Amino acid sequence: MIKIEDLHAYYGPIEALKGIELMVEKGKITCLIGSNGAGKSTLMNSISGTIAHRGSIMVNGDTNIVRKNPRQIARMGIIQVPEGRHVFPGLSVEENLQTGTVVWHGYFGKQSYAHELEVVYDLFPRLKERRKQLAWSMSGGEQQMLAIGRALMARPKVLLLDEPSMGLSPLLVGEMFEKIVEINKTGITILLNEQNARLAMKISDNTYVIEQGKIKMSGPSADLRDDPRIAEAYLGKHTSKGKMNQESGESI
Repeated sequence: MIKIEDLHAYYGPIEALKGIELMVEKGKITCLIGSNGAGKSTLMNSISGTIAHRGSIMVNGDTNIVRKNPRQIARMGIIQVPEGRHVFPGLSVEENLQTGTVVWHGYFGKQSYAHELEVVYDLFPRLKERRKQLAWSMSGGEQQMLAIGRALMARPKVLLLDEPSMGLSPLLVGEMFEKIVEINKTGITILLNEQNARLAMKISDNTYVIEQGKIKMSGPSADLRDDPRIAEAYLGKHTSKGKMNQESGESI
């Protein structure tokens, strides 16, 4: 669905991405792992059109979005949930969700978005319970639900999730990953940038490892989980298939 070739991205004179090659397959979850500053969020922002970049980002094999602006990209159904959530603190839950409809509904549109609200509230019942509550007064986990819910209101075909577990308790992290799988099962393609490499690789179909702005490894997530280089660098222990990780007690 999204094929990236020779992608370079810049912050002023600094080259942050150096010839990225990556494929996000339709209907699947693709995850990005790497150390802080490796270029994961920069790649997300390049796809969304929010930073200077060059190369090829082909969508559905026929549209290069490199020169499109963020609004045009969002209207194509490529929607990003940014790192840090960035909900509107002075708006209520439902008002925040309504802002997600702008890409297809317009600012003063008359189409109903009742169906989209129902989908979001079914996925995140807590948002329905707090629909009149101001976003600033919500917990970090609730704000993350709100940020994802707002993105779903935009009718995404591809969802770019940038560090969705950041700042969440271990219990909420597990819940959030369950929701991500549930969203993917509705047919939405997902590109996931996640600091929790273990869980990201557990739920994803394919994994790309980014180091210093370059793709260093890639392949099916199930295969890379058993690679000792991945285990040592990102999973905490040397592991082999079927063995339990000593730190978490999970099978990887």
